[in-house]
Amino acid sequence: MSGDDRAQTALARRLRELRNSRWPDLRITQAQLRQAFEVSLALISSWESTRAAKIPPPHRLEKYATFFATRRSIVNGHARVLPLTDLTPDELDEQRELFAELTRLRREALRAQLSGEDSEPSSGRDIYRDNPWRFPDGEPITIICSQLPEDQRTTIPYPSPDGLDYIELYKHSDLDSLFELHGHLRAANPRSLVTLRAPEDLRSDDFTAHLVLLGGIDNSEVTTSLRERIQLPVRKVPDRDGELGPYFEVHEGGDTPARHHPRHTGSGADIRLLEDVAFFYRGVNPDNVERTLTICNGMYARGVYGVVRALTDERFRDRNAAYLRERFGDATSYSILTRVLIVGRAVVTPDWTRDYVRLHEWSQPPPGD
Repeated sequence: MSGDDRAQTALARRLRELRNSRWPDLRITQAQLRQAFEVSLALISSWESTRAAKIPPPHRLEKYATFFATRRSIVNGHARVLPLTDLTPDELDEQRELFAELTRLRREALRAQLSGEDSEPSSGRDIYRDNPWRFPDGEPITIICSQLPEDQRTTIPYPSPDGLDYIELYKHSDLDSLFELHGHLRAANPRSLVTLRAPEDLRSDDFTAHLVLLGGIDNSEVTTSLRERIQLPVRKVPDRDGELGPYFEVHEGGDTPARHHPRHTGSGADIRLLEDVAFFYRGVNPDNVERTLTICNGMYARGVYGVVRALTDERFRDRNAAYLRERFGDATSYSILTRVLIVGRAVVTPDWTRDYVRLHEWSQPPPGD
């Protein structure tokens, strides 16, 4: 085994050693770690694999260090990660030492992994391999994009199809998001047909592809039907009298749903958006269980753009995609309600590894789980 190979597997071997041998009289199972870390069993197993090891992010290693810093992490067979404030001074010292060790091993594993990748010809890499926007070769993809209301379409240049300079894309809203996502889908899926549709133009075959609902498509009869059939706990509420503009509402079984509003400054003609709220959902297409349904929505157009960029921006897409895999594992459907910061005219790509950015998360486990 080469030095690079040893470095890539050292972290996985150490994580397995902690689970099996940390306390000689108490063997921890992967199922208990799954319970404590709130991740999938497959993910725990991948972190311990010496054949195809996945490298955990720092916040997961911090949980490992905290868990194995004290035997109080196990009570009557129940596994938990104690808050750092509950640890004794000796346990805190142990936690810091373990975290430092695991961080070092992670750094060495990443260095070895990057070294191995750099030795490959760039043409042989698949940079989209683990991205949620990558689908199996040849499977069709349909983007259903939001549409400008009829009264707004009459104000744009050449609104009639009979005009000499008519441009069909003018009828879509969220053009920034559409331009960004369409290009990414074409690049990530070069052997798939990527079709753009407005709700009024949908055809029968469009419903059985990988569906992407993009933008403020809530008022469309077609897309409203799709949302009702998947029964999400999050819904977009339009502006109402007495309310501070539109908002997302989260229902989790309580009497009072949580509300998440965008943030503004100023008023009237001088109002400016400081922070939007956006929604990302991935699940099974209700019209074809072998295809997916994805929703990218926001209170405003820049929220839609931000949630699209979360998985297309080359500086954040791999990190956010890794977070989705680690957080939701093999869930059949999941969603994130996220903040999208606006600085001047610029939309800041949300980093889902930051707790502050994520407003709400939800997932549905696979059948029988």
